[in-house]
Amino acid sequence: MREVHLNNETCMNGSEVRLWCGSQAAVCVVTGDQTLVHTSFTHLSNGTQVTALQTLTYHQWLGLTLALLSAFLIGGSVILKKKALLRLAVSGNTRAGDGGHGYLKDWLWWGGLLTMGAGEVCNFAAYMFAPATLVTPLGALSVLISAVLSSYLLGEVLNVVGKLGCLLCVLGSILLVIHAPQEQEVTSLQDMTNKLLEPGFLVYMSAVLVLCVVLVVYFSPRVGSSNILVYISICSLLGAFTVSSVKGLAIAIQTVYYDISVLASPLTWILLITLIVSIVTQVNYLNKSLDSFNTLLVYPIYYVLFTSVVLSTSIILFQEWSSMAVVDIVTTVGSFLVIVVGVAMLHLFKELQVDDRSCLILTRF
Repeated sequence: MREVHLNNETCMNGSEVRLWCGSQAAVCVVTGDQTLVHTSFTHLSNGTQVTALQTLTYHQWLGLTLALLSAFLIGGSVILKKKALLRLAVSGNTRAGDGGHGYLKDWLWWGGLLTMGAGEVCNFAAYMFAPATLVTPLGALSVLISAVLSSYLLGEVLNVVGKLGCLLCVLGSILLVIHAPQEQEVTSLQDMTNKLLEPGFLVYMSAVLVLCVVLVVYFSPRVGSSNILVYISICSLLGAFTVSSVKGLAIAIQTVYYDISVLASPLTWILLITLIVSIVTQVNYLNKSLDSFNTLLVYPIYYVLFTSVVLSTSIILFQEWSSMAVVDIVTTVGSFLVIVVGVAMLHLFKELQVDDRSCLILTRF
C-alpha cells in the first residue's frame, strides 16, 4: 500500500483529488479531515508521468528479465544434457535410448538438469511480475538459444532457413514485448478467487476438462500412438490449469510476506494440487508423444497449441487485454504468429541441406 501525503490546501473540505494508477484514474472527494470517498474510475490514454506507473513498469521489466533468463537457462540445459549423452555414447556405455542410465554418473548431465530446474524457477517467478500473455510466448526463445548454442558447442550446422527462423523469433519477441499488456488485473488472492468463480471462466474450464477427459479415456487408448494431435492436445489443454495455478500461487507467495493466513486458504492448496497433477500428467503424455513421433514435429505443434491455450486462458481469466488498444492486440497476435513461423522453421527444416548456390537461385526469383 502506497501512502500519498497532500498539503493542507489540497485537502480542503469538498475538494477533489485525482489519483492515477496505470491506465486508470480514481477521483476522490475530501469529506472530512481524514476521509476520502471514492467516486469513480475512468480509463486514461496517457499516464506516463505518474510514479505509480513507473513502479508497475519496473515490475513488468523484472518479469521480462526473469522470462528471458528462464529461456536462456532452459535452452542451455538442453546443450549440457546432450553433450553429456554424447560423451556417454563415445565412452562405449549403454545409451539412454537403449535403456542405459550411465548419464546419472555424469556431473555434466546433472549440471544440465539443475540448470533446467533453475530456468523453471525463473519462469515461475516471472508470472509474479509480468502478464501470462508476455511470459508464455517468450518460451520459444529457449528453442532459439538451444539451436544457436548447439551450432557453436556441439558442431551442429544451422542452415540458412534455421538462421531465418532465429531472426523471426527475435523479431516476434521484440514486437511482443513492445505491445504486450502493460498491467496485471489480478493482484491479490481474493481477486484470484473472484476471477475463478466468474461464469465465463467456469464454462471455459469445464469445456477444457471435459475435452481432456474424452481425449484421455477414449481417443488416447485407440488412436494416441498413430495420431500426433492426441497426446499433444492433452498436454496443451492442461496448460490452462497449469498457468492459472502458477499465477495464483505466485500471488499467494507475494501475499504471504505480509499475510501468513494465506497459507490457510483452501484456494492456495487447491491451486498447488492442481499444479502438481497438471504437470505430472503433461510430462507423462509429452514423453509418450516424443516416444511415438518425430521430435521435429512434436515441439512446434506443442508450442503452438500450448501457447494458444494459455493466451485464451489469459484473455478469459486475467483479462490482461482489456486495457489494450486494437493496434496493440493485433500486433501481439501477429508477433505470436511470427514466433510460431520461426519455431516451425527451426524445427521442420533443421536437417534441410541448403547451400550458397541454392540461396543465390532463390534470390533471383
